[in-house]
Amino acid sequence: MSRARALVEPRGGTIVVEYFDVDKSRSIPPARRPQASLLLTDLANPDRGFDAVVVGEPQRAFYGNQFGLTFPLFEHYRVPLWVPEVGGPIDPANEAHELIMSMFGGISKGERNRIKIRVRSSMTALAQVEGRFLGGRPPYGYRLKDLGPHPNPTKAFDGKRLHGLEPDPYTSAVVARIFAEFINGKGIYAIAEDLTREGIPSPSAYDPGRNRHRNTMAWSKSAIRVILTNPRYTGRQVWNKQRSARTRCSSTCRMSRSVT
Repeated sequence: MSRARALVEPRGGTIVVEYFDVDKSRSIPPARRPQASLLLTDLANPDRGFDAVVVGEPQRAFYGNQFGLTFPLFEHYRVPLWVPEVGGPIDPANEAHELIMSMFGGISKGERNRIKIRVRSSMTALAQVEGRFLGGRPPYGYRLKDLGPHPNPTKAFDGKRLHGLEPDPYTSAVVARIFAEFINGKGIYAIAEDLTREGIPSPSAYDPGRNRHRNTMAWSKSAIRVILTNPRYTGRQVWNKQRSARTRCSSTCRMSRSVT
């Protein structure tokens, strides 16, 4: 915001409203970001309350080809778009301005990809080499154990600690029983029926605080199947099993599976 003010205030301009999306990836199209979408809607409003839009950092405002897809709206509604890197408003007839903005879109995309690669590589190494539990809900049969303060001094100062998994004294025996009975030929429906009849709490019943939306009265076939197909129970460390993929035209996330 300081760069935006430094650009317009010497020319008598004032920042009257801010549009800033929190916890939204720059790769999401502007029309699907709450604040960016609101800005695009306000462009069409004659009583919008501002004369121009100023961007502090173009590489954070526009990702990939987003500038080329969005700027025509500014032109249509005759709202100037000010950018520090060009020293004022974007001139739609200036090829150099268009080239600069396209370059920043590419820089933004490259920066995000580099961060993504570094994070994934680091998480994979932590899972493969150090055996850390990288977050999420512990699988049924396990519980979290403390592994000491975080090795990063800054995170350790904030109170963050490392965690691993250890067998839960009660539920680990249930998991062992499920595997033993399945290996001996009992079907998942029969296993679920026996556990329910004996009054052994299902995963949802054992941890009701995190499963308020589920029916905890009985074991389900799907619960048995999830346990039998979870590679964690065979001694494998798993990370990146589920991945979300965003599309330009839809807010629906398509899930694909991969095991690391």
